Amino acid sequence: MVEIGIVQVAPVHLDLKNSLKKLFIWIDKGGEKRLDLLVLGETWLSGYPAWLDYCEGVALWDDPSMKKAYRKMHESSITVPGPQTKQISKRAKKYEMTICLGVNERVDSGKGNGTIYNSLLIFNEKGELAVHRRKLMPTFSEKLVYGLGDGKDLKSIDTKFGRVGGLICWEHWMPLARQAMHNSGEHIHVGLWPSLYEKQRLACKHYAFEGRCFVLAAGQLMHSNDIPEGLKKPEISGNLLNGGSCVIDPRGDYVVEPVFEKETLITASIDIGQAVEERMSLDTSGHYQRDDVFTFEVNRDRRS
Repeated sequence: MVEIGIVQVAPVHLDLKNSLKKLFIWIDKGGEKRLDLLVLGETWLSGYPAWLDYCEGVALWDDPSMKKAYRKMHESSITVPGPQTKQISKRAKKYEMTICLGVNERVDSGKGNGTIYNSLLIFNEKGELAVHRRKLMPTFSEKLVYGLGDGKDLKSIDTKFGRVGGLICWEHWMPLARQAMHNSGEHIHVGLWPSLYEKQRLACKHYAFEGRCFVLAAGQLMHSNDIPEGLKKPEISGNLLNGGSCVIDPRGDYVVEPVFEKETLITASIDIGQAVEERMSLDTSGHYQRDDVFTFEVNRDRRS
């Protein structure tokens, strides 16, 4: 059995130092429980910009408040690799635990030094940064703050318990991105989201059934008080993001039902062999692919 966990908590929004402190507390909790795999949601470090969908005027040309919010977001982003990834690597190695994490990534020199990327990092149990991937297409309003990603590391990796890979948010509605990941042979798929509403959960259940793999769907929490200062705040009091994290088996059924409005570590024990069993009837990388009819290839170069 594989022991897995989803950390459904709020980061300290746009505060890298204190978000890291909180991250390490929850990694330590996962280590104490001897988890094999730990997952956190989309751009958890250091916060998903949900305010793009709630604050008026963020898309106005040359708006000074939005510029300041972007500056703070850039300052609270991390370089990859960098000092923060080294710290995470040490903990992954210490606990022999695979860690999947969404981050805001910046480039400090050379091309792209003014751009933020929505990135997925996977550290294996040896402490190696095994996946560093940038979201292929920022979702709608995200295009205001994120650059386009690429196919580099659009893959799964071998771990001591099976193959692990992941997609970010609306990439789950990109059929070719799904096919690339199915071809990589995932036993466990991590789906990183800001929050999981009905359609997002449906996408994850479909992915699990189509890919014949377990899906760890990770949401997070964000309060309206976390909206950057200076932006025109909506008349909302409470959470803008309310979690919805869940675990789904290769038949598309819940192992752990969605959890809302709660800061917690969600855990479960799963049997990787079920992924193999279900591929007897449907294998989208094999007998259901029909590569004699369809052709498919992926450009895995880093977009410069």
